Amino acid sequence: MSILTYREALGRAMSEEMTRDPKVFLMGEEVAQYNGAYKVSKGMLDKFGPSRVIDSPISEGGFAGLGVGAAMAGLRPIIEMMTWNFGIQAFDQIINHAAKMLYMSAGQFPIPMVFRGPNGAAHMLSAQHSQTVEGMLTQVPGLKVVTSANPSDGYGLLKTSIRDNNPVIFLESEMMYAMKGEVDDAEFLIPLGQGRLMREGQHVTLIAWAKMVQRAMDVAAVFAEQGIECEVIDPRSLRPLDEEMIFNSIRKTHRCVIIEEAYQAASVGSWIVELVQRVCFDELDAPVMRVSNEFVPMPYAENLEHRVLPEVERIIPVVKQVLYMD
Repeated sequence: MSILTYREALGRAMSEEMTRDPKVFLMGEEVAQYNGAYKVSKGMLDKFGPSRVIDSPISEGGFAGLGVGAAMAGLRPIIEMMTWNFGIQAFDQIINHAAKMLYMSAGQFPIPMVFRGPNGAAHMLSAQHSQTVEGMLTQVPGLKVVTSANPSDGYGLLKTSIRDNNPVIFLESEMMYAMKGEVDDAEFLIPLGQGRLMREGQHVTLIAWAKMVQRAMDVAAVFAEQGIECEVIDPRSLRPLDEEMIFNSIRKTHRCVIIEEAYQAASVGSWIVELVQRVCFDELDAPVMRVSNEFVPMPYAENLEHRVLPEVERIIPVVKQVLYMD
């Protein structure tokens, strides 16, 4: 085992896959000479050269489209968005071309590529730089959508995503790049569609992904002091979703709270609520509840940003409500 930061784990995954397969290349803004805006690609230009670690112009639609064409030609691009806020500029290429090409070409053109970069709020970056795109992209047939909550999962899931023959949206977080954790020194892959049980419990299921997993773990620790055991589940990939893991947990705890860094309307959490209440309705002892972002543009001020995001102080009362503790 090695202790790696989240950024180091992602960089190791990309480097190993580029060493293994010469068709894999990385392209994006500042990924080469600057070593990546968040230093995820540090050292990769020296190792693989400018033909495989490519600095792009500031034109997300342009280099995303170039990546789609490269995938059609048999390469396996990794397209880095400096942030998914900027990646919205590339939605035409991602949604209308990458996601639909296999279907529109009657199976002639698979699109084996990864679009990756930070998603959601970072720290005092205000409204135009704090958006979550998971709900928008999970709704698109043809895309796989992956999140990760720690360095080990980031490593294993990114390697699997790069090897996948479909376009994969890989969502990271600026707030997590410095997070440290154990990563096995031996190579390993994590299948997409396989969630992770982060903490076992019997009284209520907490479902969270990406950096909200840590919020859920913090909440579980608070309740554990009161003798209440929360089960914490990280789906890891949102499309495909490990539905059975979720259903099996709720059949055990009979209660569920979803914690997501997104707005409530048409979110991934609302989809999970529909699945749970349709499949596990007779198992539920309380309504499924959600804790999401407050429905306002993200403020710049630090104290107001915390008011918008699902913080521990906002989650605890909702869990108590589901447990009928109030």
